[in-house]
Amino acid sequence: MTIFKKSLLTLGIATLGFSAVLFISVMVFMNSLYYEVNIQGLGNTAKTLMKTIGEDRIARVFEDSRDFEADDNYFPINENDPYRLTLIAPSGYVNWDSHIKERLVNHINRVEIIKALEGSEGVSHRESVSTNIHRLYYAIPVYNNDNDIIGVFRLSISIPGFAARVSPIILSFIIFIILFLITAFWAIYMFSRSLSSSLFRLVNIAQAGTSLVTSQQDIEPASSEFLSLEKAMRAMTAELNLRFEQAKAEGNRLEAILNGMSEAVFAVDSSLNLRMVNPNAREMFNIGNINEKNISLLEATRSIDLVDIANNAINSGSVIERELTFHSSIASSAVNIPDNEKVRRARQFQIYASPLSGEKTAKNSNSNDECSAVIVMKDITRLVKLERVRKDFVANVSHELRTPIQLVKGFSETLLDSEISKGNKKQITHYIEIINKNACIMENLTNDLLILANIENNDYENDSNKIYDMENHKVLSLIEEAVSALKFQAEKKQIEINVNCPDDLNATLQGLLITQALINLIDNGIKYSQSKSKLWISAKNSESEDSSGKKNELIIEVRDKGIGIPAEHLERIFERFYRVDRSRSKEAGGTGLGLSIVRHIALLHNGKAEAESHAGEGSVLRIRIPQ
Repeated sequence: MTIFKKSLLTLGIATLGFSAVLFISVMVFMNSLYYEVNIQGLGNTAKTLMKTIGEDRIARVFEDSRDFEADDNYFPINENDPYRLTLIAPSGYVNWDSHIKERLVNHINRVEIIKALEGSEGVSHRESVSTNIHRLYYAIPVYNNDNDIIGVFRLSISIPGFAARVSPIILSFIIFIILFLITAFWAIYMFSRSLSSSLFRLVNIAQAGTSLVTSQQDIEPASSEFLSLEKAMRAMTAELNLRFEQAKAEGNRLEAILNGMSEAVFAVDSSLNLRMVNPNAREMFNIGNINEKNISLLEATRSIDLVDIANNAINSGSVIERELTFHSSIASSAVNIPDNEKVRRARQFQIYASPLSGEKTAKNSNSNDECSAVIVMKDITRLVKLERVRKDFVANVSHELRTPIQLVKGFSETLLDSEISKGNKKQITHYIEIINKNACIMENLTNDLLILANIENNDYENDSNKIYDMENHKVLSLIEEAVSALKFQAEKKQIEINVNCPDDLNATLQGLLITQALINLIDNGIKYSQSKSKLWISAKNSESEDSSGKKNELIIEVRDKGIGIPAEHLERIFERFYRVDRSRSKEAGGTGLGLSIVRHIALLHNGKAEAESHAGEGSVLRIRIPQ
């Protein structure tokens, strides 16, 4: 909308408003004046009539009886007069009325009667209930000799409404208003046109933009002031276009840098309201497509610690570097946990908070300069976890090797002792068996560590130094091979192994690795099951559906009736060296790496390992491999 239309519309609305206010004010004033003049005239008439009749004659009506009957000459007003006289008792009943002889309704609730009974003169105008005519009422209290109110003297007259009074002149008044509005709008139109015509040229300059910088100037006549303004605007347009292009290029570079960063980046103002968020931060904190300018840093990250860091950076004017831990509820995929149970997983971040503009120190803390900050959050969860795994690995390997090494060393020194070596053969044999047992423990631990390292490096090789490829295998054969390898251990504890696998079940696998995983699972079941119990091994193809669509999975399960695993340990049983009960694991002779190897073999097949168990009720260890 041009300034011409705006000014025309604004002044037109102002004129209409002024006219409406003027009209309403005049009507209200005239209406008020109309009733005020009539009320004053009726009051003077009522007082004059009351004096003419005489207060004594009026008092007789109230003092004698409510049924007082007067002849036509008792009061100088009859039903043919425009004025209507009514005498009303303090109870509200009508003692006498000049126009109506029948008994009337009680008047105690009439406004003018209430005022008169209170000792003052009452006035009102309304539609009469008895005559159905709009009347003006004036009521005067009547006193006896003791100055007590004994009744009300009321005089009324029918008057036409204000609208009926002004209707003869309303047409001429409306014509005057219309002519006034037409004249006002014409004056507004001419004024607005003269105001906007000299600005159209400047509008064209502003709208033309860059093309106007090199275009030839118009030869239309213009005043020297306007030409100077046009010249200044052309120069300003050129400067603004240049700065706009520079800002646009700089913005594109900044956006490309931010979008390419793996870190989460927030820019906040001094009130910690967000001003900019990069895509990685949106994804990391589930901000989605919400306009970042509508939320604060606390609402986006829900971290009071991060808010404190940002405040400290803004207030101190210096860069602050700190580590923070964020917790989020996510479903665990490593173990079989019901959907309604969630695992609180921590994420570690390296926080860099830097003030964007100005420095607000203790010396200039009263400065009104607006300070802001940029917060960069680097996810170091994996680095922290790897560091923890490294420390745990070193500690666990040291712990696992310390005992067998000490035993081997101690008994070796004992055997080398001259006195023991001269002893009986039975004792020497016992010492050698202990050394052999602990040497086997170290050998098994070393082998498991090598297997785990090779699987992690995807470098698991056979005797011919060839990497095994994925091939189609008969699953039942792999299970039978694993069962055969552990037949002696099962018979020793009298554990019955039941296999449930279709003969025609085939899958694309790395056969040796799956066999190794099965051996570890079956061995785990045998170790932690009671003697004369049972072990069930099953394999099947299962069809499931997820966000990517339907998919087929090979599911291999090993079920036992052993001691079970408490729920709080289920998530960690596939970690290296993790044992639920270290003392019982030592008795069983495990290295603490078997289930970790199973998990890595499953991951190597793009699958996963799961566990279901309740303490004292047995366990189900499961491998899922997509096909």
